[in-house]
Amino acid sequence: MTQHAGMILRFFTNPDIRWNAVPPFIHQLIYKTMKSVFKNSLAALLMLVSLATATASSHREAPLIADDPLADNCDLYAFRSPDNPNTITIIATYVPLQLPHGGPNYYSFGENIRYEIHVDNDATKPGDEIVYRFTFKQVNEDPTTFFNIRLGKQNLKTTYTLERSVDGGATFQIIVANGVVPPPNIGKRSIEGGAGMNTTYAALMSNAIATASSGEKVFCGTTDDPFFVDLGGVFDLGDLPRQGANARDGVRCFNVSTIAIQIPIGALLKAGVPATPVSILDPNYVIGVWASASRQQIRTLSATSGPAYSGPWVQVSRLGMPLTNEAVIPIGYKDYWNAITPYDELADASMDEFFYNPELALYMDDSQFGGAVPAFAKLRIQRNSLGAFDFGNGKNGLFGLKGNPALAGTALDDAVFGTLLLPAANKPRSVDLWPIFHTGVPNVIPYQLATGKGGNPLAAGKPFIHNFLPNGGDMLRLNMATPVTPRNDLAFSPLGIVQAAVLGLTAAPYNSNANLEFIPNMDGFPNGRRLEDDVTRIELQAVGGVALAAIGLWYDDYMIGGSPVTQDLLDVLTYSTGVDKNDVVFSATFPYVAMPFSGTGDCGGLIYTSTNDGSGGVTGLSQKPVLMKNYPNPFQNQTTFEFRVNQPTDVTIRIFNMSGVLVSEPFSGYLTEGQHTKTWNSAHLPDGFYVANLYDGFGNLLQSGKLVKQ
Repeated sequence: MTQHAGMILRFFTNPDIRWNAVPPFIHQLIYKTMKSVFKNSLAALLMLVSLATATASSHREAPLIADDPLADNCDLYAFRSPDNPNTITIIATYVPLQLPHGGPNYYSFGENIRYEIHVDNDATKPGDEIVYRFTFKQVNEDPTTFFNIRLGKQNLKTTYTLERSVDGGATFQIIVANGVVPPPNIGKRSIEGGAGMNTTYAALMSNAIATASSGEKVFCGTTDDPFFVDLGGVFDLGDLPRQGANARDGVRCFNVSTIAIQIPIGALLKAGVPATPVSILDPNYVIGVWASASRQQIRTLSATSGPAYSGPWVQVSRLGMPLTNEAVIPIGYKDYWNAITPYDELADASMDEFFYNPELALYMDDSQFGGAVPAFAKLRIQRNSLGAFDFGNGKNGLFGLKGNPALAGTALDDAVFGTLLLPAANKPRSVDLWPIFHTGVPNVIPYQLATGKGGNPLAAGKPFIHNFLPNGGDMLRLNMATPVTPRNDLAFSPLGIVQAAVLGLTAAPYNSNANLEFIPNMDGFPNGRRLEDDVTRIELQAVGGVALAAIGLWYDDYMIGGSPVTQDLLDVLTYSTGVDKNDVVFSATFPYVAMPFSGTGDCGGLIYTSTNDGSGGVTGLSQKPVLMKNYPNPFQNQTTFEFRVNQPTDVTIRIFNMSGVLVSEPFSGYLTEGQHTKTWNSAHLPDGFYVANLYDGFGNLLQSGKLVKQ
């Protein structure tokens, strides 16, 4: 796209403004020169290496950043604070895969790096409106010892300065002058003992929370990595969930360096917006958030002193939406993607194709390579939705409707959003995956739930999301007007907007009308990102077409006039990666993340525990200790679960309804090796579809199956 897509937002307040009236978006000549050189010559690669040694982000996801972990973005979260809903909490993590026992030089933030959180709140203007910039300093208080902490002194004592810009980075003001970073959680003697810090780590974290002169609450320090994903499985050619072995959280028991900032909503609103939203989807309350790290262009090494840094600052990593560079952008473009900003993406269509025709979709299509990736067997995109629309890679999706009068007034109408969502033929996912990652989703037909549409996906339906901010590319986009789903609410779900759609389509009272109303989890990913959100599962479901189904473009096994709750839909909704929650519980209060693991701790009894099970590892992690089936299925008021137990272990069965709510726990206890049966009486539950999940004693999901009560 070569036009200033940010102007589109004016459509919501001035219907006379149309796409062809939007002025061109002019990019800086220096960016265009860099892009051309980078993409076409080896010289650019050498240039970038000399500039900053790395340009990448998120858990070592791009080649060059592996050499510069201190500047590596890991993850980004943005959500309305559950215990303080008048504020927004933004959390950016850096320095991936920190071993808790990684001494004597423990991990921390790096000096000579600018860590920045960027906020865009006005799509009519290019670039950021608000920037928070963190810089860190370190000192050795006792260079005579090899210990990191001794007698209350630290040899990696870290402080920070926080600056804020409210004019897009033109000027900055210091709002925290000498912020405290807690020391690494080395162990009890170093933290709690009299020869160490003589306190508790919880106290160190609490005392490190600062209040900025402009009202923000701030924390910087080491924490548990809040992300959860089976890294080994997903990178093993898409073995997610793992076939024939237990899934495991690849970042379990690792720490990260965390920046958390809690900001009053009023401080994030663009100029002129009322303090009270007009609705829970008020378009003026949408913000875009992204994080970055930058280094100075030149580093000079010396034989007699430390490195010297000079020259202009160069962005070396960035992050917005989770897993973009990790699982969407191919390896040949990863370093380039991290060298540009989200705003640079407006004028560069070179990577749009990876969203229009995503590689992962090839493995969810039996006419392509679906059979080669058995772990994705439940994820099958629509090839013949409503008997007419093919969303397979290289197909037309909804492009066949281009120019059809049925599109008039919808988001797919050229007179509304131009060619933004239907740019050309053979780009089937331009209507769902591309906007989710690049513009957010507008509360405009067809982006409303199928509830109330009467079977026509182009009719008005039930609103459930609006985080549309078409100014730039990859960002987390959050509507700050959307209420919070309490974390202790039985309806709370890590499936975020996917679960909100399920409730809006299937559960009373939400599916009984097409009115705008709050549905639990409307505040979840991809409307921002909560710590608890299972983003890996949600994004794989999205590639599998779940967003298309939500708006009425049902799966291929849907029979017109029949129920849209088909086997294909159930398969996608019940798909699990095998890792669906963090390894430890999050805090209920700011900064919400969990304390870092200790270098002398047992990491929840998992990684430092030896067993005599013959595997050389932890009991239950070397192979599935239990296999389960049930009969009869379908059933009326009871069914029997049968277990084959390969090694003694604790077992729990939990039953969930299709809204993701736990409705029963038929069994939880210890089983010996051999065959076992447990009968479950379900007379108290209504007829319908349910999901039975089997867990081992460590909380690992071993197996999931569909139950049908009739």
